[in-house]
Amino acid sequence: MPIDERVRDLLNKFEAEGIPSISNLSVTEARKLNSEMARKLAGPHVNVAFVQNFTVTTPEAEIPVRMYNPNKEPGLPALVFLHGGGWVVGDLDCYDWLCRSIAVAAECALFSVDYRLAPEHKFPAAIEDSYWVTRWLVENGTAKSIDSHRIAIGGDSAGGNLSAAVCLKARDNGAYPNLLHQLLIYPIMNHSFETESYRTCADGYYLTERDMRWFWNHYLRESSDGLQPYASPLLADNLTNLPPAHIITAGFDPLRDEGEAYAKRLEEAGVPTSTSRYDTMVHGFLDFASLKQTGAAIEEIATELHKAFGT
Repeated sequence: MPIDERVRDLLNKFEAEGIPSISNLSVTEARKLNSEMARKLAGPHVNVAFVQNFTVTTPEAEIPVRMYNPNKEPGLPALVFLHGGGWVVGDLDCYDWLCRSIAVAAECALFSVDYRLAPEHKFPAAIEDSYWVTRWLVENGTAKSIDSHRIAIGGDSAGGNLSAAVCLKARDNGAYPNLLHQLLIYPIMNHSFETESYRTCADGYYLTERDMRWFWNHYLRESSDGLQPYASPLLADNLTNLPPAHIITAGFDPLRDEGEAYAKRLEEAGVPTSTSRYDTMVHGFLDFASLKQTGAAIEEIATELHKAFGT
């Protein structure tokens, strides 16, 4: 199945405008470009009844968090959302449109976490931040008018990687905090570039192999870190007793195969797992608000969260 024509048109437009590849930029330049692209690609403003910025004190840092409550009702279930950006770029504002859209569609509170970025804070800083914010939310959810017994975690790309890592860390800590569901959107699952999707989608489809090597090089302290399960969840020896998962992949994404391989391993470990591949899409397509597939994926995410929350 060929790449979607509207996606191809967007990629051609980016090329015509001279938008550079992330891997050709400095970290500062990459963050600036990412913010500019996020503003360009976002959809119309989505009204949310209540939005609040606050910080969570973890053992290592003060972590900014943005809460979205779609209707101000107490006792809502909640999604901890970890943004993408290869652990190097991205922030609360870059994902504001998507977070608003998911919160409204899923009718749940959403907590977007501004975890510390690499290379200033390398592996495992982002995992620790994400874990401790999630734990804080379970312990203090009533202060934010949510149901602390109905919390899911999810994110896209690097955020999917971090979500899987938090689930592993929580399981290793005696199922604390206890999470209902993990939502992994075209996640980074393995520090490897040897899959068929890397071979066929290495260049020309928005995210490139060179970009991924750039991200990994900034994130890891040393290459051997990539062998650790919290960095590469696909390499974990044991995937039992993890939260049920829903994994979304894109057909023209170098990360496609590792996300689908993780889904297969979860299933083999007895973890209830569902998957969905958007065959004509590229990595990061949920950033492209103008695409009908983006709307379809947000509705799919909402459906899966409703199931997980029992709403």
